[in-house]
Amino acid sequence: MDPMTENASKSFTAEINLEKLQKIAAELILPSRFILRPLNAALELITSILAWILGSSLVQKHFHLMLSGLVLFGPVLSFWVSKYSIFANGNHYLYRKFLRSTWGWTCILTGSFVILLSFSARRSISLTLRHLSRIGLAGLLWWVCRRLLTLLEDAAGACYEPLAPVQDTQNSASVLPLLLLHEDQTKASCLKANMMWRGYEVSQETLILCLSCLLLVEELSVFGRHLAQEKRFHRSPSAPLRVLFLLCVVLLFIWMVLLLCMLAYFPAWPSQQLGGALGYLGWRSLYQGWYRLTPSEGSPGLPGEGLFTSTD
Repeated sequence: MDPMTENASKSFTAEINLEKLQKIAAELILPSRFILRPLNAALELITSILAWILGSSLVQKHFHLMLSGLVLFGPVLSFWVSKYSIFANGNHYLYRKFLRSTWGWTCILTGSFVILLSFSARRSISLTLRHLSRIGLAGLLWWVCRRLLTLLEDAAGACYEPLAPVQDTQNSASVLPLLLLHEDQTKASCLKANMMWRGYEVSQETLILCLSCLLLVEELSVFGRHLAQEKRFHRSPSAPLRVLFLLCVVLLFIWMVLLLCMLAYFPAWPSQQLGGALGYLGWRSLYQGWYRLTPSEGSPGLPGEGLFTSTD
């Protein structure tokens, strides 16, 4: 066979195979479009409703009051909850996977949302980093509070080793177990050695849960303004941004459920109330204090500042 004829037949075969692949790809893409369209429509509807709720003045002005009421009166639910419930188990999946890494989940999801929202609104790296610094400052505040509370707990408490109860041979009654004091022990090392720690403490779990809930509401409240700006410019927010917003709302719901479960199933008065008060003060000092200053005063600004036009 002539080499030119052989090359022509090979190219013709390649074109046929390419056309077949294109037809197969079109047949596969067509059903996926029918599946993705309703999912995308549902995503837009749900995120728009949630953005309107979180951006409303009712939530903005009264969410911290609702959270304070939950922390104050949540322990009352302990009289009605069942001790055999799955949430009464301290080793429940939610406690192990979420409660012990509350700030990690909050930082990752909220930070990703702030980065994507800020960059999609203004395409400015410096402005995006300035808004992201709010999450970093909140994390620094949590780290300082945790260190200070740990030092205070170690200074105000003591470690005891319970001894075996002594039997009274005459009355055949068991006497209360003796406690042997162990000095120079921190709370962490005491509990790790399966000994008993007694002292004043502040619930760090309640503190970080309250701070994370208030932070999430503040950061998510500007998404409605972003939707309004994109609609005015005849643009639609990207699906990843909507998915991140939805994940942050789900995370907010999880934190509220965990806080309610802790207050109802593991009440610790006034440790939890002190932790909630410190979380509230932390949010107040940042979002109601420092972040309201001007950038020249070292403030990163409030959520949404510099991202939207005045008409929004």
